[in-house]
Amino acid sequence: MEFIQIKETCLYINDLDKAEKFYHNNLGMPIISKEINRHIFFRCGSSVLLCFIPETTQKESSLPAHFAKGKQHIAFEVTAKEYENRKNELINLGIEITHEQEWKDGLKSCYFEDPFGHVLEIVPKGIWE
Repeated sequence: MEFIQIKETCLYINDLDKAEKFYHNNLGMPIISKEINRHIFFRCGSSVLLCFIPETTQKESSLPAHFAKGKQHIAFEVTAKEYENRKNELINLGIEITHEQEWKDGLKSCYFEDPFGHVLEIVPKGIWE
C-alpha cells in the first residue's frame, strides 16, 4: 500500500470552547466544523485536526465508535526558517515550552501542552528526511 499522507489526526478533549480558544484563537487554525457536545474540527495546513468529546464518540452508531484517554501526541510541521519564530510566538502567548530536543543535522523541535494535557510539538521540515 502506498499512502500520500495522514489527512486527519484526532485528539480527545472535554471542552469544545477551550479547544476553540487554544487551537483557533491562539494557534490560528481555522474552524471547519463545530457540533455542540460532539466535536470541533480545525484546518491545519493540508490536514485536519479533529477534536472529539470521547463520551459521545465512544457510543457512535452511525460511525465506528472511537475514543482515547491520556496524553496524546501530535506534531505540527513548520519550515526550518520559521521554527524559532513559531516557538517564540508560543512563548509570547504564555504557552510554556516543556522541552526542546536537538535532532540530526542540528534541527530542533519543541514540545508544549494544550489545555487538556496533550503533548504537542513544533518540528521543522526535514526532521524525518
